[in-house]
Amino acid sequence: MNVYAAIFLIPLGVCVYVVLGGLRATFLCDYSHTLILMVIILYFMFSVYATNALIGSPSAMYQLLKTAATKRPVAGNQSGSYVTMKSNFALVFGVIQLCSGSGTVFLDQAYWQRAIASRPTTAVRAYILGGLAWYAIPFGFATTLGLAAVALTDSPSFPTYPEPMTQAQITAGLSAPFAATALLGTGGAVALLIVLFMAVTSCASAELIAVSSILTFDIYKTYINPTATPDQLISTAHISIGLWGLVMATFACIWNAIGIDLGWLFLVMGLLIGGAVFPAAFAITWRGQTKAGAISGALSGLCAGLLAWLVTAKQYYGSLSVSTTGMEYPTLAGNLAAIITGLVVSVCVSRARPVEFDWDTTRLINAPSTTTLASAMRSSSTASEEKEATSKPTRSPTTEPKTEPTKTDTPADADSETIADEIAVEAPSSLRRAFKLAVIASFLLTFSMDFLIPIPMFLSHYVFSEGFFVAWVVVTFCWVFCSTAVSVILPIWETAGFFKDLYREVVRGGKERR
Repeated sequence: MNVYAAIFLIPLGVCVYVVLGGLRATFLCDYSHTLILMVIILYFMFSVYATNALIGSPSAMYQLLKTAATKRPVAGNQSGSYVTMKSNFALVFGVIQLCSGSGTVFLDQAYWQRAIASRPTTAVRAYILGGLAWYAIPFGFATTLGLAAVALTDSPSFPTYPEPMTQAQITAGLSAPFAATALLGTGGAVALLIVLFMAVTSCASAELIAVSSILTFDIYKTYINPTATPDQLISTAHISIGLWGLVMATFACIWNAIGIDLGWLFLVMGLLIGGAVFPAAFAITWRGQTKAGAISGALSGLCAGLLAWLVTAKQYYGSLSVSTTGMEYPTLAGNLAAIITGLVVSVCVSRARPVEFDWDTTRLINAPSTTTLASAMRSSSTASEEKEATSKPTRSPTTEPKTEPTKTDTPADADSETIADEIAVEAPSSLRRAFKLAVIASFLLTFSMDFLIPIPMFLSHYVFSEGFFVAWVVVTFCWVFCSTAVSVILPIWETAGFFKDLYREVVRGGKERR
């Protein structure tokens, strides 16, 4: 199939179901896609470490990796090994990942939108569990297909045999497809293609909804038509979804045409967006940040990142090209310059002309007025009184009721959740507790995953023993199983009451119709 045709067909299909279903459709698609994704990850893991004749066990994988290290040692790794944390490039890559990862989280409207759409008191717990569950995907794939690509390079079933993969193939993201093909043939390639399709469509749907909300509410309703009707807002959102789908496809075609691959985009992304990380974070955590501080921090961070990136590439490699600008040291310099400059400038400018921000203005953005809340409470009370009145049988002098009245739906249940959210806004002590939980969990997880575990092994130049590697694989399996439970089973458990009510309603409705 033509690559450019595929680039336009994928956003087209996503646009259709996003327009028809909105944010709810993205939630449902994310769940179904995650279910398929976790099943396929476990399929690959059991094949590599349990059943496949080419590897079949963690011990066999360890021996194959030792053999690969003697034939193709990794420059900068301890003893050229593939099973060590002492990797110079991995350290550089980790710093770049911290910068770019912070940018993709703090600056992605999809994250903000889903957090805002969630209930205030449960969003923090959901994001903590979601972050831990997400880590199973890179952890599981790297331990399985990433290592399998190295271990099976000398196998006749490997697509590039007898030659190893080229650097261009690696940065293009072909390691996993080659490993899947070597392990499982066409079936493995199809399974990985399904995973890729699930990931791309989930991300695309989330970004389409996110960008359409910005264009519709933050631009169109705020600056163009403040008195827009709901129908006009819906039409604008649908048009925005279509336009942004076209923009995504167009940029993908441009990147493909000029030879920019996933590796280059990943390394460069952080220096383009890193300057706005701390201004965006301070926007919701520090009342002392000013508008001038946020804007100047983001723009100066971008300029500093671009300057450090290009100067370092020119200084180290003598020219500016796609190849040289995608190397590790220029992108490392750009990422660090962007994120640090954004932090320093934002703080300095805000401190130079301090203005205390009033958080009440943010709480009142979407909060219903007092009269609306009182009206909801009155309607809930009235509905409860009417329910009690209708539940009491009326007696007449001559007749007795032969059947109990049918239970009627009232707005009381729906209003109760709205009232609970309003109480959280009016008395934000629960939000402060959630904020403390978020800060503590973020610090502990970041410190453990980025420093406590990898840095000692890096500094000690430790190369995994066979027993340690087997334990590593076991931990990977446990993590993926826990992630599956959190992302696939827990949602069903939490909505069990809804499904019970739905079943009863369907059964009761069917009996009444008969």
